This record gives sequence, structure tokens and C-alpha cells, in this order.
Amino acid sequence: MSITLTERAAKEVQNYKNSVQAPVEDFLRVRLMAGGCSGHSPKLDLDSKFDEKADSRYTFHGVDLVVDKKSELYLEDATIDFVEGFDQSGFKVDIPMAKKSCGCGSSYQF
Repeated sequence: MSITLTERAAKEVQNYKNSVQAPVEDFLRVRLMAGGCSGHSPKLDLDSKFDEKADSRYTFHGVDLVVDKKSELYLEDATIDFVEGFDQSGFKVDIPMAKKSCGCGSSYQF
């Protein structure tokens, strides 16, 4: 398995889905997008379109997570967590494969 969704993050995904009344079949999609000060930024959103040829699906703590196979190459051993703190709150993606990260930790270079 190439990516992990923590229990805390899974709970927050469920809370968010409930708050926006998302369809039960919606899953969390994670992908890498070109951009950010270091070159690539992770993007998380709810989605319902799954392509068996292009996507991989995982289930963590009752939440389905889908990642496209191209992004998955760079997300080996990545962890998606939810953090709450004085200086940062929200979903955090830790990508060990990244060679470099920007100062704010929101984009990565491979």
C-alpha cells in the first residue's frame, strides 16, 4: 500500500461529508498538481468518479481514498493526517519521497 489515511483524518473526512451533505458514494481523492513554490502540491477533494484503469482505491477507517496511478508513483509511503494547532489546522500530507519542500510545507519537489 502506498498511502495511509490516519484515523483522525478519516474522522474529519466523514465530518466534512456530513456537513456538506455529500453523497455516501463520494470518496476522498488525493492527487499531485503542478504548482506551488516547490513544483507539486497535493490536492484533496471529494469525488465520485472512479476509473478502474487510471485509479487505485483504498479504505481506511471506513473512508474510501482514491489516488490516480500517476500521482501514486510519488506518494509512496505518504501519510494524510488532520492536525489542529496554533500555527496550522487542516489536512496535512507527509510525502517521504519528496526531495525538498517549501517553507510552508504545502508543495514538494521530486
